[in-house]
Amino acid sequence: MPTNAERLSRLDRMRTESTLGGGQVRIDRQHELGKLTARERVELLVDPDSFVELDAFVTHRSSDFGLAEQRYLGDGVVTGHGTIDGRLVFLFSQDFTVFGGSLSEAYAEKICKIMDLALKVGAPIIGLNDSGGARIQEGVVSLGGYADIFLRNVLASGVVPQISVILGPCAGGAVYSPAITDFTIMVEGTSYMFVTGPNVVKAVTHEEVDSEALGGAIVHTTRSGVAHLAAPDEAEALAAVRRILAHLPQNNLAVPDLAPTNDPGDRMDPDLDSVVPDDPHKPYDMHDVIRRVIDDGDFLEIQPGWAPNILIGFARLGGRSVGIVAQQPSVLAGALDIDASMKAARFVRTCDCFNVPIVSFVDVPGFLPGVGQEHGGIIKHGAKLLYAYCEATVPKVTVITRKAYGGAYDVMSSKHVRGDMNFAWPTAEIAVMGADGAVSVIFKDEIAKASDPAAERARLVAEYEEEFASPYIAAARGYVDDVFRPSETRPRLIRALEMLADKRDTNPRKKHGNIPL
Repeated sequence: MPTNAERLSRLDRMRTESTLGGGQVRIDRQHELGKLTARERVELLVDPDSFVELDAFVTHRSSDFGLAEQRYLGDGVVTGHGTIDGRLVFLFSQDFTVFGGSLSEAYAEKICKIMDLALKVGAPIIGLNDSGGARIQEGVVSLGGYADIFLRNVLASGVVPQISVILGPCAGGAVYSPAITDFTIMVEGTSYMFVTGPNVVKAVTHEEVDSEALGGAIVHTTRSGVAHLAAPDEAEALAAVRRILAHLPQNNLAVPDLAPTNDPGDRMDPDLDSVVPDDPHKPYDMHDVIRRVIDDGDFLEIQPGWAPNILIGFARLGGRSVGIVAQQPSVLAGALDIDASMKAARFVRTCDCFNVPIVSFVDVPGFLPGVGQEHGGIIKHGAKLLYAYCEATVPKVTVITRKAYGGAYDVMSSKHVRGDMNFAWPTAEIAVMGADGAVSVIFKDEIAKASDPAAERARLVAEYEEEFASPYIAAARGYVDDVFRPSETRPRLIRALEMLADKRDTNPRKKHGNIPL
């Protein structure tokens, strides 16, 4: 019978073995590719000395195809819990040095275990993905393992924050877990995601494409919208996780923490009074508005490269975490198109899931016209944003900076879709359509009969703008709660959010709504 010292020695040997993954040669290869190991990533992400590993001694159970002679402690994924800024998180980190990070039955069980624990205690789930996909040698049990994870992603959705970081390959069925999570972050040059790889694409469609062009970070953050952020390296990607989590609560029953700020709540910015050009056709950068209003100008923009005609992201006002949704007049005049509608709708629903108030800055001429948009389903996709704002029960504060035309006025968190506080700048134009278009419809005959049609048209446009396109018509009906100087925006928003801090609102009892997908 072994002595206690021998037992302890065996434990130490196994613990050391488990930390080596697929061995030093493969670790060196990982480093040569510019990638960190699974454990290095965990240590970089969580607070120092906070990570507690679970299931370090798990091994696969397969014996086919020579697997019986290849058993690695941990079986290719590091799982456990730690803290980020002192807050509990659960995480898994896929280890590419073991069977290319491929998922086995035991591997999936490890991930499912920490996901179940996260749901029980109400803590975020973070997945660090670097895997070649399903372990082919295990067949259907590997596929079943993926499905077990997908189910937990869905059950955890809207209950605890879920963040995926793509740090290498993520292909086939593996991509659907990140797709369900709240945020996906990729690394430029070393990560990619696709359902079928370049070889299959070439065989089926005869298209020549490499992994980067098919599913790299730039593709998914600028063209597909699959990923939310792209980072230049792994350290920046993991830092982005920490920044996002700082704006979210632990779970759907909590609220985000207040953060101390030295930015005065009563600070006004006179430059805002001139940010909107006198010419209604001239664009301006909504980033300038957002940064002048929020705490310390610190705006964590989400999906900056995709659908740039709308801006979304996190910021703080008076130390309070808020989600920002804003038109970008310098891109497509801020019009809502298919991609912008989907981008904003998803973000609004994410904020609502986790009790983050929504602040909307509106300068929207309407939905983007065109055959491509209509045939692409702008009606259905635009309805997603309308649905998201209607459904949201978090505090919703809206500022109309310039245009709010047509159905887009309704959609953008108007009073009619349960906007709590709706404000306008004096530069706001709230109408069914722009004055030029309205006059062309309403006064078509009068203009045609006038001795000087151009002069008559200009007179009617000016008259219409004064009578119908100003913010005071909406204010007279209570659709706008107040009109104030742009320079006052920061203190007015902070006071509104303080007033709404204890807001309680509910939706009718139902299994779930049927959002137009």
